Amino acid sequence: MKIVIIGAGVAGLATGWRLAQSGTEVVILERAQPASAATWAAAGMIAPTAETEHGDPAEAAFARWSADLWPDFAAQIEAQSGRSIGYKRDGALLVAMTEDERRTFSARNTASLLDSSEVRAREPMLSQNIAGALWDMEEAQVDNRVLGPALAVACGKAGAKILSLETAVSIETIGDFFGVRTPFSMHHANKVLVAAGAWSGQIEMPANSAPPAKPIKGEMIALAPPPGIALPDHVVWGNGVYLVPRKGRLLIGATMEDVGFDTALSDAGGDWLRHRAIALMPALAGWAVDEHWAGLRPGSPDGLPILGETATKNLFVATGQFRNGILFAPAVAETMCRLILGDAVPEIRAFSPERFRSGP
Repeated sequence: MKIVIIGAGVAGLATGWRLAQSGTEVVILERAQPASAATWAAAGMIAPTAETEHGDPAEAAFARWSADLWPDFAAQIEAQSGRSIGYKRDGALLVAMTEDERRTFSARNTASLLDSSEVRAREPMLSQNIAGALWDMEEAQVDNRVLGPALAVACGKAGAKILSLETAVSIETIGDFFGVRTPFSMHHANKVLVAAGAWSGQIEMPANSAPPAKPIKGEMIALAPPPGIALPDHVVWGNGVYLVPRKGRLLIGATMEDVGFDTALSDAGGDWLRHRAIALMPALAGWAVDEHWAGLRPGSPDGLPILGETATKNLFVATGQFRNGILFAPAVAETMCRLILGDAVPEIRAFSPERFRSGP
């Protein structure tokens, strides 16, 4: 059996890797370079509490399952690729700026509520004006800019073929098979998975099969500390932003704009991130901006992932992960691999592409 996967982001690469490990022939078509879009632009948090604290129950359960898969997933990627991807489960603080906000937090098995003095004992740089925080010792992170290339290496070693600069234009049915047309070739397959992130809805597909994915722009900045100043110890969420210490810099994200495929950087976006971060940690006012970048997240009309078989038999989609592409990666790979191979799958009806289907 041959599978064509469209998109070499974290979802396409992870699924392709799992399928190749099963002995399936896998070809991955990528419009640019592997892991060069949303995967590269992310901050690498594996944060089921921070991302789904007040979200949809089905998505929260999926996030928890995926977070539990991450330790083995990371270890296997490192073993296969020979690269350290920086996975660590070192906890995160979800900071409340006001008492009303603090009261919305709920303690969990892996999380505890802290008052303002307890929070600042963990992160002394935090403002004196915060009301408290939720501390979750299970939150984790990974270096996403290493993860993508490592997954590409793992895919190749497992036997998958990755074709860069090969943009899928259309998917055509040819009897019981598919033809995926690019500007250069027609790739034939028994089954097709569309995992092209924000571009997943741009590919011409059979009727009622194209997912309603759309790009949501996000800008981020990285701050460099003055000489002799240490980074915070933990990931911090609060005041509408998140702060991620990594490799001598503090990553700060992220804006959200529904502006199509525009990735232009804006002074307003960078200033908004910086001011929000300074309100959390006033000392950051003296830190220099080291980098400013933008990426396009794959959004969906209801904010939930789009995972499963489309109205066209053997044509699958995996998109709509929005801010959670890194977090969801191992669960998406496990789920889509099982679906494509016809094995039993976990409950994902809430994410079915069929929920958007119109007409017969």
